[in-house]
Amino acid sequence: MSKKRHTAEEIIAKLRQVDVLTAQGRTVAEAIRSIAVTEVTYYRWRSEYGGLKSDQVKRLKELEAENARLRRAVSDLTLDKMILKEAAKGNF
Repeated sequence: MSKKRHTAEEIIAKLRQVDVLTAQGRTVAEAIRSIAVTEVTYYRWRSEYGGLKSDQVKRLKELEAENARLRRAVSDLTLDKMILKEAAKGNF
C-alpha cells in the first residue's frame, strides 16, 4: 500500500466531511471509511487540525517552518561560540 501525503487543506476538508456524515446519522467508523483513511489517522488529524480553518493551518505550518529555521540558527551559533571558546583557551 503506497503512502499518500495529504495537504492541510485536504485534511481539513476530510475532517469536515466526517462531521457532516456523522451529523446525517452515520456512525463515526462508517464516516471514516468513506474518506478512505484509517481510524488512527483520523484521530491523529483531529487532534492536530481539529477546529482549525484553512488559513489557520497555513499560518501554523509557516510558524513551524520558521521555528525550525530559528532553532538551526541558534544551534549553529552556539556551536561557533563553543569552538571560539576552545580556541581562546589554547591561546593563553
